[in-house]
Amino acid sequence: MELNQKQIAILQVAEKLFSENGFDGTSVRQIAKEAEINIAMISYYFGSKEKLLEALLFYRGSDFKMQIETILYNENHGFLETIDQVVEMVVRRIHNNRRIYKIVHFEFSNLGRTIDFENYINFKKQNFQILERFIQEGQEAGVFSKNVNIPLIKTTILGSYFNLYYNKKFFQAMHNLQDQFNFEEYVEKELIPHIQQTIKALLTYEV
Repeated sequence: MELNQKQIAILQVAEKLFSENGFDGTSVRQIAKEAEINIAMISYYFGSKEKLLEALLFYRGSDFKMQIETILYNENHGFLETIDQVVEMVVRRIHNNRRIYKIVHFEFSNLGRTIDFENYINFKKQNFQILERFIQEGQEAGVFSKNVNIPLIKTTILGSYFNLYYNKKFFQAMHNLQDQFNFEEYVEKELIPHIQQTIKALLTYEV
């Protein structure tokens, strides 16, 4: 799916409104008004609000495979250094794109929704398989432990971030993070190094 600049601009507006108001709480009319276009253009490009969300998922997920492969197959770095880079990339990516993750988490659990998540699920499967192969290569090289629960590695990364994100006010109070700048700094200087340390410990731990 190739997207032109006008489509991308519409998707960015829709992402903002979906995140603020929810999918059901956002109308095509609101998106058109915010994007300063007419409703017919949204219908022309996407067909429906549901298809617009599907296009948004594609837009935000399409370059992840390229990013992770660029890191994993850089032969100048060892396995542990590469894992550090993967963690940093994943956490920064979900932090920068947290709006779309918020939308997906809500809509994905809505069993009555008619949105087609098949492509999104396939993206996630492919990305996991790339990481899985890398960890297996690390196991074969004797760097990573043989008894690693590989499916839970990415879960640990995502869960650590979203625990912070969804409890943002608590962490701000606990660590005296007075504004958004302090919170961003905490993610960079505290959360990312902590997750890197945790993942390396899990991958190298021997029972």
